[in-house]
Amino acid sequence: MPGGVVSLHDEGREGVLAALEQAARVLARGGIVAYPTESCYGLGCDPRNHAALRRLLRLKRRPPAMGVIIIGAHIGQLVPYLDLSDPSVLAPALETWPGPHTWLLPARPGVSPWLRGAHRRIAVRITAHRGAARLCKLFGGAIVSTSANRHGRPPATRAREVQRMFGSSIDYIVRGRVGGLAPTEIRDGVTGVVVRAAAPPREAAD
Repeated sequence: MPGGVVSLHDEGREGVLAALEQAARVLARGGIVAYPTESCYGLGCDPRNHAALRRLLRLKRRPPAMGVIIIGAHIGQLVPYLDLSDPSVLAPALETWPGPHTWLLPARPGVSPWLRGAHRRIAVRITAHRGAARLCKLFGGAIVSTSANRHGRPPATRAREVQRMFGSSIDYIVRGRVGGLAPTEIRDGVTGVVVRAAAPPREAAD
């Protein structure tokens, strides 16, 4: 699958839409896309595509037992991955979304262990990043959102860093501006425990 880099700065509104549409097509074909998020560049794939997910984890050298975050543009895109037999577990999360808050919620039976890792809960977020949300809408579902880095290394915040790190291993890079936030807070939606606190904000990068 040919790689590509598209700038969100240089092409205007129509160019932005075309870039995101192409990224959505790459995802639908089972590809891996790098795209800006609230805090850094994310690597995304179709969470239902086992081959793409396996390739992404190998690319990052991320242990499968850790699981990954999936993001959506609205709650309907996350529902297929959640066990909502107790709908009240959603209430605290909905109060914070869209926004930079990731929640660990009960995973629906049958959800891939490569998504949830060695856990009964899955990490989900309704993103407030305009480009990432638009990508989810164009793709028509939730997408994986794991930081663009090798496991244990700092995440990329610029398209050129993604290229330097992964080269042609990424099928498509959407160049744009990440949000000015540090990695998002992760909170357990059942216990309320903060698993990862949000760090102080930093300057946005392009």
